[in-house]
Amino acid sequence: MSFDALWADLDPLGRVPSGGYRRFAWTGADLTLREWFVGAAAARGLDLVVDRAGNQWAWWGSPDADGPGVVAGSHLDSVPDGGAFDGPLGVVSALCAVDALRSRGFVPSRPIGVVNFTDEEGARFGVACAGSRLLTGSLSAPRALGLRDNDGVSMAEALRSVGRGPVSADPEALRRVGVFVELHVEQGRGLVDLEAPVALGSAIWPHGRWRVELVGEANHAGTTRLADRHDPMLDYARLVLAARSAAERHGAVATCGKVLVEPNGVNAIPSRVTAWLDARAPSADAVRQLVADLPASIEESWTDETAFDLDLRNRLGTLLGGVPTLSTGAGHDAGILASKGIPTAMLFVRNPTGISHSPAEFAERDDCLAGVEALTAVLQDLAK
Repeated sequence: MSFDALWADLDPLGRVPSGGYRRFAWTGADLTLREWFVGAAAARGLDLVVDRAGNQWAWWGSPDADGPGVVAGSHLDSVPDGGAFDGPLGVVSALCAVDALRSRGFVPSRPIGVVNFTDEEGARFGVACAGSRLLTGSLSAPRALGLRDNDGVSMAEALRSVGRGPVSADPEALRRVGVFVELHVEQGRGLVDLEAPVALGSAIWPHGRWRVELVGEANHAGTTRLADRHDPMLDYARLVLAARSAAERHGAVATCGKVLVEPNGVNAIPSRVTAWLDARAPSADAVRQLVADLPASIEESWTDETAFDLDLRNRLGTLLGGVPTLSTGAGHDAGILASKGIPTAMLFVRNPTGISHSPAEFAERDDCLAGVEALTAVLQDLAK
């Protein structure tokens, strides 16, 4: 099946009226996407395996008998009203690379796998790369199962509602992966400025998420004098502005993208505001200095810089004719696997809008095909 046909088959799944997607983990949309992956694997005669963390693997060859194997892929879930390319482009490209290798009569000496990591975005339960973190043991099963979405539904309850049992680490599945290559749409304008369709990833910036609790006093919006108010929304506004200023000072980026207000009434002064801060920079020191400039916060999660395997990157750079290299401020499953010592590389495909996590996210068809061609060459070289 061609890239166009695969993409057209996947494209409508989970689409919402905004033109974006809501493909949250363990929802009806997610189950439909998982069925799509099962069908794509079956159409190619690939052996489907679901690991104990819920990730899906489609194998050409046996990683147990002849592995560890060469794996490509990404994820199919999305952020709220996310774009079409973040994640799915990597899965579709990996399937197309398998098709291209077979059409050439290539017979791999190592198994080749295509993976769909579950819950990469963390849009429902708040922990990014949950599937790969669970797989590797970076996220413990008890903590994962206790995570709750905005409706108060725990991951354990969500799994039961779709007929799945508890999730856990799966070292056996991880041992099947000898090398991992993730193709991803670029989430910025680096390749636009470089006038190149494809790049190799060099590193993922260190990044963290913090939860901030701002406590005030609930009161009537119409009868409480301004001088008598203790309004935590004002503290939140100061936090947003302070985060922006600190990011500019320290060469970082900072976002206050999620907030919960209690009691959340239009005519009530809030009693509490819970806000989340996301901060990233090329260096860990820059992020820490940024956070130190802000009101007291509780660290939610932290990820150190992840540098991709240098030998592998040099090998692929030579293979692909000296394509540019880019670091990224976005987290990826590739970073989780790399942190566990698995040789890992990333390929980025140009995004002419430079926009991601939005319906405006885009990649030209010719650039997508250039990405497929590059990934095909990489898999052939690594599995020959």
